[in-house]
Amino acid sequence: MTLKRPLGALAATCLLFLAACGGGDAPRGTVVSAAVVGSLSTAQIDAATQASGLQPLSGEARCGVVSHQVRYVTRDPRGREAEATTGVLVPSGASAACSGARPVVLYAHGTSTDRNKNMANLNDPETQLVLAMFAAQGYIVVAPNYLGYAGSSLDWHPYLNAEAQAVDMIDGLRAARRALQAAGGPQATGALFITGYSQGGHVAMATHRTLQRDHAGEFTVAASGPMAGPYNLAEFGRLINEAQQINAGAVLFTPLLLTSYQRSYGDVYTSTAQAYNAAYASTIESLLPSTSSVNELIGLGRLPADPTLTVKLFQNSAHPDGLILDSYRLDYVNNPNNGFRRAMERNTLLGWTPTSPVAMCSGAQDPTVFFHINQPVMQADLNSRLPAQMQALGFDLEDRDTLPAGAVGDAIYAGFQNAKTNAGGNVVAQYHGELVPPFCTALIRGFFQQVQALQ
Repeated sequence: MTLKRPLGALAATCLLFLAACGGGDAPRGTVVSAAVVGSLSTAQIDAATQASGLQPLSGEARCGVVSHQVRYVTRDPRGREAEATTGVLVPSGASAACSGARPVVLYAHGTSTDRNKNMANLNDPETQLVLAMFAAQGYIVVAPNYLGYAGSSLDWHPYLNAEAQAVDMIDGLRAARRALQAAGGPQATGALFITGYSQGGHVAMATHRTLQRDHAGEFTVAASGPMAGPYNLAEFGRLINEAQQINAGAVLFTPLLLTSYQRSYGDVYTSTAQAYNAAYASTIESLLPSTSSVNELIGLGRLPADPTLTVKLFQNSAHPDGLILDSYRLDYVNNPNNGFRRAMERNTLLGWTPTSPVAMCSGAQDPTVFFHINQPVMQADLNSRLPAQMQALGFDLEDRDTLPAGAVGDAIYAGFQNAKTNAGGNVVAQYHGELVPPFCTALIRGFFQQVQALQ
């Protein structure tokens, strides 16, 4: 399925775009290298969506898809030059829907502990979803892998750093446009849409904000559709630390956050021993993302043995092997100058006003990114400043009244409820990562199509 060969026209891209192929202070978005890494025909895509059960949501493929990987220059959170990579999924075929100037979906992926996570990889389940939903329908998908992943020069990941991740996304978009221009074929010059899931929902919202604020002369956002994102990090942090309502997977998300904010801002802790159980403190800061699996890390004693990656977030009498010291939790709750608390407040996305349409999607029973403090709060905040004709939408897969009217909304609601039934006793484990994404992605694609029809 993968074809590893150089993209000939791009071999000299670093010369064409002032790319310093090593060293220097290259402009943001400079292309360092680009290659085709795989392709799928419409028949292959249809066979895969039929086998997975996705096709009722995705529809049949209108285009084949060619996957490119582009390496580009960006900046780390402290403004220093760094390199990252992006997957670029390009429609192929003779149909008018698959060639020429194509609409672009800038896609932000969800949290991964795998340092090799690569959205150019056609075997990645998240890549397969956005490929079927967007690229196979005629959109060019630009899906940055983020700093810290897929061969990036940065040895850590700026997790949920709103400003830094937006910079990375925008530079990946610039590089993808330049690489495709050099290669010929479909061009990423049509309407620009932004979406992403989970971590990527936060990144998508932050990227829309930054593009509108800082790059309006270079890019025009047609619409954005963030999905299941932790937009309200300040309240999320309060709920977990003060009320100890801990979200599924918190044992992984917390060290990603602490490392990100410590390396970005420098004031989250004086040493890892201030925040972490001594059993983990010496290795935790460089632990995630990793080339080892989570189970391997647990087996090595680098993380607590916790099947849900939830209950052993805090060290206490019930869980002496818990990850985070209770003293650090209490400082978060009681000290307004706690560096972690201030970083969560700094990266909360409330308070900005979009000038192009926004729709969000999630499910109200999400155990990972709590719905009630995120999507409805973000929606209400936006709508408090938006005029009636620009009100942000909020799709809740558990609430039929929030979904589109008519047969489409009926089908989405019934399909999601049926998927939960079929999951049986695994609903909680599958809800955020498996059950919600295809239905929300279908709704956001429909929203984008409506916006396109009005342009």
